[in-house]
Amino acid sequence: MLDLGRVITAMVTPFDDHGALDLDRAAALIDWLIEEQGTDGIVVCGTTGESPTLTDEEKMRLLEFTVRHARKRCSVIAGTGSYDTAHSIELSKRAEELGADGLLLVAPYYNRPTQEGLYRHFQAIAESVRLPVMLYNIPKRTGVNISAETTIALSQIPNVVATKEASGDFDQVARIISGARQGFRVYSGDDNQTLPLLAVGGYGVVSVASHVIGKPIQQMIRSFLDGNVQEAARLHRELLPIFSGLFICPNPVPVKYALTLHGIQAGGVRLPLVPATEQEQAQIRALFTQTVP
Repeated sequence: MLDLGRVITAMVTPFDDHGALDLDRAAALIDWLIEEQGTDGIVVCGTTGESPTLTDEEKMRLLEFTVRHARKRCSVIAGTGSYDTAHSIELSKRAEELGADGLLLVAPYYNRPTQEGLYRHFQAIAESVRLPVMLYNIPKRTGVNISAETTIALSQIPNVVATKEASGDFDQVARIISGARQGFRVYSGDDNQTLPLLAVGGYGVVSVASHVIGKPIQQMIRSFLDGNVQEAARLHRELLPIFSGLFICPNPVPVKYALTLHGIQAGGVRLPLVPATEQEQAQIRALFTQTVP
């Protein structure tokens, strides 16, 4: 099985000053994430990448560019999930053709399918491609929870290899880890829950904060895996203000502004999101006034 990595960055989508997709800025961002932040993988066109506001053409252009520019320096995972199964299948097939290493499939949002509907949705997409599939469970945004039982059942599909859990329910996480097929991996979908998730048997994180503190997150995970739990806990506590502070307003507004503080231009956000206010910008700047380990 392809190792998608321990720290996977849910990459923002770089726009130019007029709000159009900017591939030059994307190149600089990809290099920054790989070379300076130590990311193991990149999710392209996920929800942090403002996927609902991107056209299919923009999604495929950015994916194709990222695959080509990354040059196998990290895994490239395409966010192709939506609340339309047929459309998700179409995008997934195109992503496979363009050389993606895997797919990230968010739970269908708004239409709130039953657990049987969720199973059939993910099954249909997974069986339409050969790529490794990572599920994405974030009930506070989608309005539906992928239950432990449904995730365990989906783990029996050979190319469904992982889930990104942002339910905040560690009982559910533990049940998935105990019941899923051997080798199935559970990733944290929230930076601030990475260490607790590792403690119950999780594998890694699909991260927003790794845009700017990727190496400390890697260090925290390595410390835990090496048995240095106290050091991992210390790093967790030190990084918590940034984990939380990057969500003081809707994602990815704070992290896009944080990138500018680090000299990386990723542009603004598309409506209905709006830029950070002056007060929010000041709060974000304050996160980086102290030295990060």
